Amino acid sequence: MREIAAQPTGPERKIPQRGGSQRGGSQRGGSQRGGSQRGGSQRGGSQYRGAELDVRLAGTARGLAVAALVAVDAGERANEILPRLLAASSLDERDRSFATELVYGAVRMQRACDWLIARFARGELEPIVRAAARTGCYQLAFMRVPPYAAVSEAVDLCPRRARPLLNAVLRRVGELVAAGPVQWPDAGTRLSYPDWVLRRLSADLGRERALAALAKMDEAAVVSKRDDGYVQDPGSQAVGEQVARWADERVGTAPGGATGCGRGRSVFDMCAAPGGKATLLAAHAPFVVAGDLSAARSRVVAANAARLGLSNLGPVVADGAAPPFRPGSFGAVLVDAPCSGLGVLRRRPDARWRVRPEDVARLAGLQRRLLAAAVPLVAPGGLIAYSVCTLTKEETSGVGQWLAARLVPGWEILPPPGPPWEPLGPGALLLPQSAGTDGMYLIGLRRRPSGA
Repeated sequence: MREIAAQPTGPERKIPQRGGSQRGGSQRGGSQRGGSQRGGSQRGGSQYRGAELDVRLAGTARGLAVAALVAVDAGERANEILPRLLAASSLDERDRSFATELVYGAVRMQRACDWLIARFARGELEPIVRAAARTGCYQLAFMRVPPYAAVSEAVDLCPRRARPLLNAVLRRVGELVAAGPVQWPDAGTRLSYPDWVLRRLSADLGRERALAALAKMDEAAVVSKRDDGYVQDPGSQAVGEQVARWADERVGTAPGGATGCGRGRSVFDMCAAPGGKATLLAAHAPFVVAGDLSAARSRVVAANAARLGLSNLGPVVADGAAPPFRPGSFGAVLVDAPCSGLGVLRRRPDARWRVRPEDVARLAGLQRRLLAAAVPLVAPGGLIAYSVCTLTKEETSGVGQWLAARLVPGWEILPPPGPPWEPLGPGALLLPQSAGTDGMYLIGLRRRPSGA
């Protein structure tokens, strides 16, 4: 397994989308950007002009980053708009990497940057000026780019009427940063998160562990390349490998490596897209059914399976809350459920500004509904595994305890993975700072064989 720099090539994790969109075998939660603290700036989305702005700016790395940030401020997702702009650009690999760091970094550290900018700028900045200011500020405060480069190029990207103001603001920011450690007003501003995220994780994890997790998620993401070539976060891969070990024990493989499967021996990945865990499980089970509510996302799973040469993986468009399968159809069911995503904020930097406090309870309810639908699908002797990429107690050990209480005594809780995982309730938690991965939770239970 080789670690490589993360690239913005599409969503690996399952984070609720805006506007009530659907995903992964269930109705997705539709969290909004509005309810979170965003460092004092406004979105100004109606002023984004799409392709017109992209073409004008995308000739340089900094210009492309500004175009991407204007789009993100207007409601686009960083991991979706950035690949589109990069694909349409003629930037070389070095400039592409620089643009990626600027976009992801400026979005991650948006609250901190906006606080620095607001110290020297009064009033609302128009979208393109705000985006340029954030790229300049991020370079000065967090990349330590020389001021002459960070300031002059950011200023040149703005309309002439705004250049004197932006030049003065960024030069003052540069002087403040150069004078010594910035005296941030509070931890939320310093780490650049909404206050409610800091409060919630401090209550659920303890303040020191929460601060360490949030600080780790302010760093650039690292992913790993599996032996089969699939690129995946190491935490997500660790979940798939643990479920595969459980499946090897309880499901087995077909004689001679055959891909056919009998009753109770196939695996169902209920919320599979884009297919990281499903493709990993396909190397351990006779057949994997990869479910997703979205036909488009199911096509992504199919493409990944075809690229890896997997003939024993079948994508299915299905609602996980009402799966179209008979009871006892599978030897293993994985519910890698939609969640608040507060463990993957390195790779989904703008998610911290989209998720709202009320999403946590709503998503925990969705997670329980998916598990309630999944339990009957497990054959005697088979297993059910639940995982999420978040750190809130309500969605991790809270749901795990609910599941364990619902299933005992007809099921047994499987031993959780060892370090760097740590026990949490009936399952285990992987913190971002423990191994430099996404934050994950996992629990597995085995249904007792008939007559046991």
